[in-house]
Amino acid sequence: MTAKFPGLKISPLTRRRLMNFRSNRRGFWSLWIFLGLFTITLFAEFVANDKPLLVRYDSKFYFPILYEYPETMFGGFLPTEADYRDPAVAELIRAKGWMVFPIVPYSYDTINYNLPVPAPAPPSRDNWLGTDDQGRDVVARLIYGFRISVLFGLILTLLSSIVGVMAGAVQGYFGGWVDLLFQRFIEVWQGLPILYLLIILASVVEPNFWWLLGLMLLFSWMALVGVVRAEFLRVRNFDYVRAAKALGVSDTMIMFRHILPNAMVAALTFLPFILNGSITTLTALDFLGFGLPPGSPSLGELLNQGKANLQAPWLGITTFVVLAVMLSLLIFIGEAVRDAFDPRKTER
Repeated sequence: MTAKFPGLKISPLTRRRLMNFRSNRRGFWSLWIFLGLFTITLFAEFVANDKPLLVRYDSKFYFPILYEYPETMFGGFLPTEADYRDPAVAELIRAKGWMVFPIVPYSYDTINYNLPVPAPAPPSRDNWLGTDDQGRDVVARLIYGFRISVLFGLILTLLSSIVGVMAGAVQGYFGGWVDLLFQRFIEVWQGLPILYLLIILASVVEPNFWWLLGLMLLFSWMALVGVVRAEFLRVRNFDYVRAAKALGVSDTMIMFRHILPNAMVAALTFLPFILNGSITTLTALDFLGFGLPPGSPSLGELLNQGKANLQAPWLGITTFVVLAVMLSLLIFIGEAVRDAFDPRKTER
């Protein structure tokens, strides 16, 4: 154990799970690839931005990516924030210094007004994957859209898992009328048309990231209820649970300290798939026009542009490839997590 995990004090069960996860090479490398892509997109402002990372002007250094500087600071006439892509501002800066742009010199909402052809423009040296129908760089929108999709999926998965685990724990532990009434409520709640509710609410309130997150949380928490409920129903009559009750241990302590760790083994195997479904849901809503506000970097909005501009195949193809790679990596990670928690698998 010390040879492969030096400095870590882990139990034999955790060691076996880690080794089983690592033995699934496809899932193991998918995890590292996904983490690498996600880490890059987390710092999207330093990768794709229309502001320089560093400006040296008149023997002084400036950081426009972190702070706003007026044009007058670089010898201009306007007191507003400098437009570093403006040829006049760029010439003023280069007359007394230099500036360093990110690897993609466009943000998700930057419009390229110097396109040689009408938008959507095909891939070129300036725009590696072309532009959309408004002249915005596709690479920049993919980077920011990837980050929003993953963050939305992670937050929704975390919150829905907490609510679902608590609901399933209460159902399974108490049983009886509590379980019966809760099951009838879930059956009614699952029958509500989510898309119709989104259409109605979108006509009243402009949807945004947190609004969509709260609305989707109202329905996504039911994904883990069945798994946790079944585990609590199975374990609540075990001898150690009865002994804890006889010793006067509170129901809350028994539920969350003695039974929940057993239920979390089954719940954890579902988390990557719930994350996958959350990202797909956001993409579908953006594609239909009921998701993030117009202009937001969204993979679903890029797919919609690809459908509306069949003469620009790079829009649909690049977005499809990004979505396919992202969802495939998450599926492979989920399979590896499932193998890690499978009690039938022995360490290889």
